[in-house]
Amino acid sequence: MKIAVLSDTHIPHAAAELPERVCKILETADAIIHAGDYQIEAVVETVQSFADFYGVWGNMDSVSIRSMLPAKRIITLGGFAIGVIHGSGSPAGLEDRILAAFKGERLDAIIYGHSHRVKNEFKNGLLLFNPGSPTDSRFAPFQSMGILTLEENITGEILYF
Repeated sequence: MKIAVLSDTHIPHAAAELPERVCKILETADAIIHAGDYQIEAVVETVQSFADFYGVWGNMDSVSIRSMLPAKRIITLGGFAIGVIHGSGSPAGLEDRILAAFKGERLDAIIYGHSHRVKNEFKNGLLLFNPGSPTDSRFAPFQSMGILTLEENITGEILYF
């Protein structure tokens, strides 16, 4: 199972719309996870049109998006439990706050955003995965998104643009 993972699309502030290269990847995904900061409802609607969609809202999202999506969620895909949250506050300590938000949960992965800094690392058997931003490079030297592959194991890959 191939899961496309996005966060921090920041449309229309970072880009007018989702880049075509991102849409081509979304077209081939079995499901899509977005970890927040869409900024306008049209982005949620666009992403939902490609595949099964699982999203949360981020700190820059409007009240209308916050009414459509939860702040955090746990989903099960391909037999794996995946926590999804945007994150908040300073990049310093972000990983600790993300882990604390899911304390006591049995998860295989946590997907988050907020910092625009990619992460694809196992910590004590838990995949911590931040896809970065496919439209904004203010806080990272590149634009990116992620792919999770769910087979016998869960693996992550960062796609750099």
